[in-house]
Amino acid sequence: MALLRRPTGPSPTPEDVSMKEENLCQAFSDALLCKIEDIDNEDWENPQLCSDYVKDIYQYLRQLEVLQSINPHFLDGRDINGRMRAILVDWLVQVHSKFRLLQETLYMCVGIMDRFLQVQPVSRKKLQLVGITALLLASKYEEMFSPNIEDFVYITDNAYTSSQIREMETLILKELKFELGRPLPLHFLRRASKAGENLKQQYYTGYTENEVLEVMQHMAKNVVKVNENLTKFIAIKNKYASSKLLKISMIPQLNSKAVKDLASPLIGRS
Repeated sequence: MALLRRPTGPSPTPEDVSMKEENLCQAFSDALLCKIEDIDNEDWENPQLCSDYVKDIYQYLRQLEVLQSINPHFLDGRDINGRMRAILVDWLVQVHSKFRLLQETLYMCVGIMDRFLQVQPVSRKKLQLVGITALLLASKYEEMFSPNIEDFVYITDNAYTSSQIREMETLILKELKFELGRPLPLHFLRRASKAGENLKQQYYTGYTENEVLEVMQHMAKNVVKVNENLTKFIAIKNKYASSKLLKISMIPQLNSKAVKDLASPLIGRS
């Protein structure tokens, strides 16, 4: 019990105590890393993978995720409801596929749209305008070559003019304070998939299984509703049924008992 002996020398200063605590924290972190594989260890030769900074980058993304979170009930009391949003997202998925845009562009588009709808009341007549403008903004942010604004006018069957889209673009940017760099699901999915195993996933994502259970149940519910023809919103399934995307929406595991059991508490609920 030597650690509990009363020190006989001079009392430590606050600076000494602080440094000791910092060293203990560092030692604890190092001990953890010794037990869990460093998944970035072999990436040092590839500057694009930023192996020296990747852990700090993901910590920052987690902070942004909290700061830019979407309230689950952000449409309550608005002209627009969840079904209208679902119709719009289903259509945007089809537009995204038609324009052959990057996956990041679609995720960013939905994020921009939801963040704007959360802070700015929008009439039903302008909901599609918000959606198509969000896709335009996301394209400018993510794509090497964004579609022209006239392409977005055409895809809405001339429901809106290019001037209206530009006005909405200005309004969205002002409301979001030009902060478009929101963390995307793809960022975290790639990290989790790289970690692979359960223990490593928990360490590198920062989430336990219990913390993601509710989200998993909602995702399973949506999968079951699509596979059992309980919804008309099937653009995502059709998109991922293509050979280019490895027909991932057609794999038998999505019809498994495990998925159905996971969804069962929510089936029948909206």
